[in-house]
Amino acid sequence: MKTPLDPRHKKREKLVEDLFKVEFHNQPVTQETKEILSHKDFIDQAIQKVAVDFPIGKINKVDLAILRLAVYELLVEKKEPPKVIIDEAIELAKEYGGETSSSFINGVLGNIIKHEPTKTKK
Repeated sequence: MKTPLDPRHKKREKLVEDLFKVEFHNQPVTQETKEILSHKDFIDQAIQKVAVDFPIGKINKVDLAILRLAVYELLVEKKEPPKVIIDEAIELAKEYGGETSSSFINGVLGNIIKHEPTKTKK
């Protein structure tokens, strides 16, 4: 029998879903997703700085949604320890991404932790 998922994991799944769908459609999203998207330029710059071989437009859209959520949590929100955020992003990548998604996301987030300054919340 499957154990129920952690409510935080379910919440992150919904946020990744919203972040993914806004790449394709102008659909209603949660207020929390809007908050993440209000930092999109900062988040994308942080990703681009450490993933120089992968322009934002070329990153798989699911991976990008996961990265945007994780970078927001790491650099803007800062409510959870970095290890928890990275582990959760890797789990989401294993569930929704491609064969190499989890290692790509782990590498990008690990480099962000090493090199990126944090941003204060609005």
